[in-house]
Amino acid sequence: MINSQNQKGGDSSTNIQAQQMVVHVGIDEKRAREIYQEMILQLRNDYSQEALNIANYRVTEFENRLMSKITQVEGALEAFADPSFQLLLVEAQKAAASTERPADYDLLSELLIHRFQKGENRIARAGISLAVEIVDKVSDDALLGLTVRHALDSFLPTSGDIHQGLDVLNDLFGKILYMDLPIGQDWLDHLDILDAVRLNHFGSLKKVGQYYPEQLPGYVDVGIEKNSTDHNKAIDILKSHNLSANILIEHAFNSDYIRLCVRSKNSIDELSLTTPMIHDGKLTTIQQNLPEEQKQAIHSIYELYSKDENIRQNNVNSFLSEWDKRSNLKTLREWWDNIATSFTVTSVGKVLAHSNAQRCDKNLPPLD
Repeated sequence: MINSQNQKGGDSSTNIQAQQMVVHVGIDEKRAREIYQEMILQLRNDYSQEALNIANYRVTEFENRLMSKITQVEGALEAFADPSFQLLLVEAQKAAASTERPADYDLLSELLIHRFQKGENRIARAGISLAVEIVDKVSDDALLGLTVRHALDSFLPTSGDIHQGLDVLNDLFGKILYMDLPIGQDWLDHLDILDAVRLNHFGSLKKVGQYYPEQLPGYVDVGIEKNSTDHNKAIDILKSHNLSANILIEHAFNSDYIRLCVRSKNSIDELSLTTPMIHDGKLTTIQQNLPEEQKQAIHSIYELYSKDENIRQNNVNSFLSEWDKRSNLKTLREWWDNIATSFTVTSVGKVLAHSNAQRCDKNLPPLD
């Protein structure tokens, strides 16, 4: 057992006690910028005077973008006191000095923020470190293709409303599709060389028409026929569990059927209850998870869905028709369905693509 000991220290002090080290390091933006400049000293011997002028300009641009982002993340400035973070910072500065692409400064900034957020996760840290090394090497079109693949794999709408869900996806890809998508095979070979993807020449990618209905089955599953025995059963289940009948809506693709307003059966477990309340004299709402009993009741309603495959296929066709009405989704489908080689994204490619996606859309969630 280690005995508890107390120590006091003044401002900007570091306290160390035997057997258990407690470090109090106060890092503000001013000190973080000083550390940033100290790290740059390691670069100056690597360039001629002519190259150094260009490098200094690029590294300063990177500094400004990094600081504007990292100061918005609570506790992130403390990372500048971490030796491993400082080593990664030097590598990021080298990448910034080497790249002529201004967007890379934002990309490197996002990667360093990921590094802070992942903390002690060594697997994630390895992927981030390798991603920093290839930022200045990956081509524009390959980075875009990689980002689109990652977005397709990682982001789905939460709304159970079909039209809202498709609109959310259309808006997302509208932000990500910032230039023409790559064609041919070269961009994939390029990413494979950089270890951002793994190619599989013996497989094929699922087409959009198969992939998204599998990811969003709640949009295309048949539902329950109106005024049928199962419809009455569903109403009785809702009543007996004090659930609103509003969770059952007319199917957007077949007016003879109703469906639960969920994107998939699994998403039922994510449903919450919105409760109005008065706080400090103002009307507000709170979100509460549904009780397990109510979740199970909704699951049982999903089990009442018709299994008619002909109707479901008609719904899939209608889903794709709605998909193609949205320009960004149509562009995505036409591009994706013409990729000839199957590929998977590596951990390096994933962190690079996610950082680029967050550069395009600040509202995306952090990398898992």
